[in-house]
Amino acid sequence: MLEAGVKAPDFTLPDKDGNPVSLSDFLGKKVILYFYPKDNTPGCTRQACAFADSYAAFQALDTVVIGVSKDSTASHQRFAEKHGLPFLLLSDPELGVLQSYGVWQEKKLYGKVSMGVVRTTFLIDEHGVIEKVMPKVKPDTNAAELLAYLQEQ
Repeated sequence: MLEAGVKAPDFTLPDKDGNPVSLSDFLGKKVILYFYPKDNTPGCTRQACAFADSYAAFQALDTVVIGVSKDSTASHQRFAEKHGLPFLLLSDPELGVLQSYGVWQEKKLYGKVSMGVVRTTFLIDEHGVIEKVMPKVKPDTNAAELLAYLQEQ
């Protein structure tokens, strides 16, 4: 997994509408880049809704919120519409970005081992450098912790 102080790997992925979005599009702003396992699952929905609830506060701090999973653009579109998500959701079905950020890992659930996304959030500064890494975040507190951190800056 990438660490703070490292240049964030640039990427281009489609958003929920199929439009290409690059991380480098947001140079000059802080970016919350959060990786999550799956649309419309309980934890991922709580995490996304918490970011949506705090979205205006993040915007006031000139911070962009981007969620990434391996779900399809169509799945992201349904997820965003169902829950009124105002921020970008990017689709990485080939796992390229998930792997480059080190969040595609072996996971154990009830003794079964499989590969999947480890829920991780990166805060990237205005110059494209990773400022903060939050591995294995809690869906219910992730947005609030980031907001508090940004407000202290």
